[in-house]
Amino acid sequence: MIEFKEVGKTYADGTKAVQNLNFTVEEGEIFCLIGPSGCGKTTTMKMVNRLIDHTAGQIWINGEPIMSIDEHELRRKIGYVLQQIALFPHMTIEENVAVVPQLLKWDKKKVAKRVDTLFELTGLNENLKKKYPSELSGGQQQRVGVMRALAAEQDVILMDEPFSALDPISRDQLQNDLIRLNGELGKTILFVTHDMNEALKLGSRICLMNEGEIVFIGTKEEVLASDDPFIKEFMGQVRGTM
Repeated sequence: MIEFKEVGKTYADGTKAVQNLNFTVEEGEIFCLIGPSGCGKTTTMKMVNRLIDHTAGQIWINGEPIMSIDEHELRRKIGYVLQQIALFPHMTIEENVAVVPQLLKWDKKKVAKRVDTLFELTGLNENLKKKYPSELSGGQQQRVGVMRALAAEQDVILMDEPFSALDPISRDQLQNDLIRLNGELGKTILFVTHDMNEALKLGSRICLMNEGEIVFIGTKEEVLASDDPFIKEFMGQVRGTM
């Protein structure tokens, strides 16, 4: 579970990136953050693993204030999937997947078993274990990124526009994989996207942000039924297709 209470981020020059953030990401749900460029959604996500420290309010993970946890220890407890994938090019695929468990000093047999389990869960061909990232397609690389985020059995996963650079077919497949995987594993996922169709497909709930504040939080049905002028404007491009 992730909890935000009166959270804000103000930079040294007085710029307010986000303010008055209050929401809870429940255990096992995919909670989507969406909004116009510059609305604060990525800043909100990065505050969870302290890539950016909040300056007001409090954030908890599973009941523990994140500021009471060493930032390196915190990041090892949280899976993180980026748009850029960020696999280590000099490591094989299995080495990339095993990075965090090895940092946590898991024994070799446990690491190897976890890697095997993740290949099975994601459906990635085991023949790719000894390959390097440059030898994989974009969709395969992003699937490895998801595997790495799950490798240390973290309860909380952050996903920052992870599928936006992929072709439509690969993107649809990975969205389906994420829904299936989370149905099996029950992770708590905070998912940033700029694509409302993606948010509507994946999100247990959707949080729409604008100018650093939350405009609306609700289910797909609640978002589509809203009469709020900003939401209606933002939803205009997809209402006719739903």
